[in-house]
Amino acid sequence: MEKKQHFVRREFLPREVPSISLALLLAAVLLLNALLYLYLNKFYSSLGRVEPDPGLCPFGHFRFGAVKNCSPWLSCEAINREVRKLKCVGEGAVKKVFLSEWKEKKVVLSQLTNSELKEDFLHGLKMLKALQSKHVVRLLGYCEQQFTILTEYHPLGSLRGLNETLHIPKYKGMNTWHRRLMLAMDYVGVIRYLHSSPLGTLVMCDSNDLDKVLSQYLLTSDFHVLVNDLDALPLVNRSAGRLVKCGHRELRGEFVAPEQRWPYGEDVPFEDDLMPPYDEKTDIWKIPDVSNFFLGHVEGSDIVRLHLFDIHAACKKKDPAERPSAQEVLDTYRKVLTLLIREAAMPGTREML
Repeated sequence: MEKKQHFVRREFLPREVPSISLALLLAAVLLLNALLYLYLNKFYSSLGRVEPDPGLCPFGHFRFGAVKNCSPWLSCEAINREVRKLKCVGEGAVKKVFLSEWKEKKVVLSQLTNSELKEDFLHGLKMLKALQSKHVVRLLGYCEQQFTILTEYHPLGSLRGLNETLHIPKYKGMNTWHRRLMLAMDYVGVIRYLHSSPLGTLVMCDSNDLDKVLSQYLLTSDFHVLVNDLDALPLVNRSAGRLVKCGHRELRGEFVAPEQRWPYGEDVPFEDDLMPPYDEKTDIWKIPDVSNFFLGHVEGSDIVRLHLFDIHAACKKKDPAERPSAQEVLDTYRKVLTLLIREAAMPGTREML
């Protein structure tokens, strides 16, 4: 009888240890999932929100830097009296941009350079005023009579310089697949905001090539993406039968969507009146190319591309109606980020379970 009891102990005692280990592992997984949920939920709720950020000031006001109180947008008189130009930092077809100073703070002063494009300039100002949110550069003031706009300064500049910025020693720690994916999510979040804006469905028309797209967005010091240039932002209104055309010239190349290209072949000369209009799904077509730039060639970026393959293939559907919405793309990016962070945090968990 004693030998049988001894045999029972030898049979079951070794199985108790793996059971305890498995329970601890499951508890760790659950804890990790809870922490990931809290972190990502906070990030997602701010990223995906269409409504203006409650931290922003009331319409017609701004909060600058660490100042808690809101101030009215600067008027023509205040801009002329209090803003000092330092140097020209850029010039486009519509406006010239100056690094300036206001009350010992760096700001950006934009001025119209081509009087023939004043309607574009004023449209950009209208959009900037109406779309103030966490996705859009902060407006500080304007003067319609002098065609002048004052906005917040972001020292890291446009997204064209992203790779150079990430090679600066100070920012090398940001040069990871998950940080790059989060920047891509910021970008898609801006597109989603424009497609469901308070004004209706807006199309980002200044986007005929990758370099042009990147020049329209700013990189903030805390590594987020803001749209900066809203001069070419027409409205789609399906119920009224209103579609858009991005300019009056022929668009070429694989970067622009198929419906933006001349559909009648080389033998028929381009005529703007014959060019069919289109909708916001042109922005969706361009998302994979822009995201590919964001992801770069860091460790893990190819794995991210693999997980995004299906949604990016859907973005490249020839028929615009078959492409996903910006919200669907953003939802997929979120799921991929959650999955990959979980797998990176606990490699081998699936095999252990």
